[in-house]
Parts: sequence; C-alpha cells; structure tokens
Amino acid sequence: YAFPAGEQNKNLTTYGEILEFFSENRLTRSDFVVALGGGVAGDMAGFAAATYQRGIDYIQMPTTFLAASDSSVGGKTAVDLEAGKNLVGAFWPPRLVLCDCDTFQTLPEGTFADGVAETLKYGLIADKQFFQFLMDRPIREPIAEVVRRCVEIKASVVAEDEYENGKRKLLNFGHTLGHVYEKAYRYETYTHGEAVAAGMVKMLELEEKQGRDTAALRRRLTALLQKFELPAGIPCSMADYREAVGLDKKAKGRKISVIEVETPGRAEIVPMEKETLFALLEETL
Repeated sequence: YAFPAGEQNKNLTTYGEILEFFSENRLTRSDFVVALGGGVAGDMAGFAAATYQRGIDYIQMPTTFLAASDSSVGGKTAVDLEAGKNLVGAFWPPRLVLCDCDTFQTLPEGTFADGVAETLKYGLIADKQFFQFLMDRPIREPIAEVVRRCVEIKASVVAEDEYENGKRKLLNFGHTLGHVYEKAYRYETYTHGEAVAAGMVKMLELEEKQGRDTAALRRRLTALLQKFELPAGIPCSMADYREAVGLDKKAKGRKISVIEVETPGRAEIVPMEKETLFALLEETL
C-alpha cells in the first residue's frame, strides 16, 4: 500500500484506507507489516499495525536520515488531527528496525537536513562530545556512526521510560514549539526537521529571557543549522502559539513540560505555567 508523501497525509483518512487494505488482503495476527519510508510512513504503518485486530507485529525499514536516527526507534506511532500533530496514537514498538544508510544517498539535500536537526537534538540533550563531534565533522562521512549514537541515546532513554511519564520527555526538546510551526503553516511550508530546528533555537532564546547564559550556544547551533539551510526561526503569531501549545499532548491542566538545555549534554524537564510560556514567547515576537 502506497500513499502520497508528506505530513498532510498522516491523517485518519489515510489510516482508515490502510486498515481496509489490511482487511482486503486478509492479514491475520500471525502476519506483520513493514514500514518502508520516512517518519510519516513509519507512524502510519505502526499505528495501523497497533490497532488492526488489536495489534499485529510490524517492522521499521527507515529510508531517511531522520527516520533512521529518531522516529523509527522508540515505539511511538500516531496520526494527526486538524487540531494538532500526533494526537491519536499508540505506543507500539516494532519487532525489528532494519536500516541501510545507503538509502540516504537518494535523498534531496533538504530531506537529509531534516535528520540533521534531530541528530543535533541528541547531542544537546545527552552527549556533549557527540554535539562537538557533529560541529567538527562533515555529518555525511561517518553517517552510520552518527545514526548508531542517536539510536543508542534514544534506546537508553526509552528503556527507562517507555510511556513518556518522565525522562522520555527530554526527547521533545525543540518539538513543543516545532509542532506549533508545522501546524501554523498546515504542514505544507516547513518540514518536521525545519520546525524542530527553529523550535530548539527559540527554546534557547526563551531560556535567555529567563536569565540563563544560552546566547553563545544559540549562536553555535544557529551557525550549524545554517550550513544545512535549516531555519533558525519561523514567523509565528501569538494566536498560533496559544492554539497549538494549549492542545499539546504534553500539557497537564494549566501547565506544560518544557525542555531546557543550558549546556550541551545536560537537559532538564521544567514544568511551566502555559501563561508563563506565552508571556516569554510574546517578548520574543
């Protein structure tokens, strides 16, 4: 079963068509699904597998740098609603992830760059030496090593907190605001990687507003993002922030968990009143 590429197709309509396809082809609980493609394909196939006949096995075969280094690992599957991204989903780990890094050679530069944003995230939240390695080396050369380190970091975090009740929230650095940018432009103008890139820079700017010394780190990150033509900022209105952050699945009541990084390799989960976050964002507009 093939469907058009793009986040805008990661919806309940496509999901329903996939389930019908499974049924028409008489899949049973002894069969399995293979997700061949990028993060959207993995999310769609994984969620369909998680819910068809109350769950059948699936295998991730990521063909993009982003999917290989991030989304294919960890067991999160989901589809989007009009209200926001990944609001319907399930934790359903794949039985196997099979990655051939040679597939990255087929990617347009912009699609490869999406994976760079997620890769930098791992260095920022968990491994100072890895972040410096990414700053100093052409990322394409040791690509298998880069993917391996991202997977190691994510696997270690997920092993401690599979259902995102605590430490796993660290993996959301740049994503709370990144999802706002994707939704504000209806998943058409900016890719996930571009939105996460801008989201990470914006979070460092918000930390600076709170008195943290993150200006130098923000400049370093911005310089590296610009090498891959990733945006360090995306225009967004307060109305967009309020609409999307208010529905964020990481929110609880009037609070939301934001991820802050003061120095590479050390991140923390900070419960924050939504209104406090909105006030900080308004200062940066």
